[in-house]
Amino acid sequence: MKASTEEFLYFLMWSADTLMRPTLSNMTGSFEQWAFRNGLGRRLQILEREQFLERQAADKETAPDERVCKLTETGRIVALGGVDPVAAWGRPWDGRWRLVMFDLPENLNRQRVKLRRVLKDLKFGYLQNSVWLSPDSFDVHAGKFAGARVDVESLTLFEGRPAGGESDQDLVSGAWAFGAVQQRYDAWAKVAGQAPRIRSGGETTWKAVRHWAQRERLAWASAVEADPFLPEPLLPAGYAGRKCWSQRIDLLCTLAADLRRTQ
Repeated sequence: MKASTEEFLYFLMWSADTLMRPTLSNMTGSFEQWAFRNGLGRRLQILEREQFLERQAADKETAPDERVCKLTETGRIVALGGVDPVAAWGRPWDGRWRLVMFDLPENLNRQRVKLRRVLKDLKFGYLQNSVWLSPDSFDVHAGKFAGARVDVESLTLFEGRPAGGESDQDLVSGAWAFGAVQQRYDAWAKVAGQAPRIRSGGETTWKAVRHWAQRERLAWASAVEADPFLPEPLLPAGYAGRKCWSQRIDLLCTLAADLRRTQ
């Protein structure tokens, strides 16, 4: 997906009342100029075709000729950076760990690289380069290991509990680099603290908002990439994700309300 598409979904999400109802009556001033230059109608059509957006009829009595645009669940997840944090933290955990162990020969290097990429994308943690760990059932990842055509001596999947006295937190700290996760949330918090104050006044204000929002989205995406979003019982002490998420929601809602007042 193009970065511009992700950015546009992001704007649709947090400035909902203005952007989710793209009618002539509420696209005024600087926003209307921005929408025209960036091909708003064409973008909405593309998003709808790719099932990131759906259009519904507005109230037949008050606005019989208008259509309301709404993000689909897929579009919402993309706008959030690829993960719904609340759903991820709240998912149940059955107390069992899933391990992927592999030892691929040199002539299967392409498969080894592909497998590691898949495991990283699925947010497995690694205890070693060839031992990867997840709290989620393999059923959740059904089909993700397709194409790794190796035998049991090269790739094996395990499910169970540690037998050497290791705690769940020992496994978490060994498999995921939460120090790096913290650094990325700190970087996001720094950008969040630089949010512009939105005032009436036209193009300069809108440009400032867009510039900051691009930086905020990229900073959040960086944190999302590093964060495994473990179920709540496994989150380590001092984990910053939930606090930053709450701050982000409050911040974007405030900015959206301020933006609507300037339209």
